[in-house]
Amino acid sequence: MSIIENRKALHDFFIEEKHEAGMVLEGWEVKAIRAGRANIKESYVIIRNEEIFLFGMHITPLTTASSHVRHDPVRTRKLLLHKKEIARLIGKVERAGYTLVPLDLHFVKGRIKLEIGLAKGKKLHDKREDEKKKDWEREKQRLMRVKV
Repeated sequence: MSIIENRKALHDFFIEEKHEAGMVLEGWEVKAIRAGRANIKESYVIIRNEEIFLFGMHITPLTTASSHVRHDPVRTRKLLLHKKEIARLIGKVERAGYTLVPLDLHFVKGRIKLEIGLAKGKKLHDKREDEKKKDWEREKQRLMRVKV
């Protein structure tokens, strides 16, 4: 069940591969995400010391959450992947010029997972071409409805 999608990433990048990663979260963050108070639109993924981190994900704290804990809505969150997956991703990012982008935040068996994509950036003409394809598909659907 999806919580949040990053549609901007699909517009700005060609997604080559997708990987599902766990996240290290605090209790108040889990409660806020379950309430739908998270945003991954401006976030990005970085590799440091053979570990993967998520920067810029904003989680708005609930007013009913614990009052004795200082909430940092945009703190850096560690992503959990297998060592082999991390090594493979590091190789692709450093050698092949790919980047890692967060695509989707969702639940799997009650746990919050983040889907990250191995991506290459789109050029402006690629974005225009995608827009033309979407417009044509929309126009085809409209014409099919009118005929029937």
